[in-house]
Amino acid sequence: MFRVTIRGTFDGLSDAARADLLAETDAFQVAFTEAGTFTCDQSLSAFTFRCQVPAGPNDGEPEATRRAIAALEAHPYPCQILRVAVTDMRDIKIRRKDRRA
Repeated sequence: MFRVTIRGTFDGLSDAARADLLAETDAFQVAFTEAGTFTCDQSLSAFTFRCQVPAGPNDGEPEATRRAIAALEAHPYPCQILRVAVTDMRDIKIRRKDRRA
């Protein structure tokens, strides 16, 4: 599983798109989903898009980035991508507390 965070700016949003975005985004519902979720400021100038991408055995960051950008482009909001960060969740180690104490 990959978690991809895309930061960018909106580019020429229509009034209808602005209204849809304001209704769709909720600062308290931030999550990594396969469809992706937006968080943005009230002026709708900048955004963060979080997307979860399933990982195949041979998939790497370039494939995860491509699929996350495709998920972003599936939304009808014109934008410019500024930065993409990919975390491969297969590499995350969970350190559990010793319960013997």
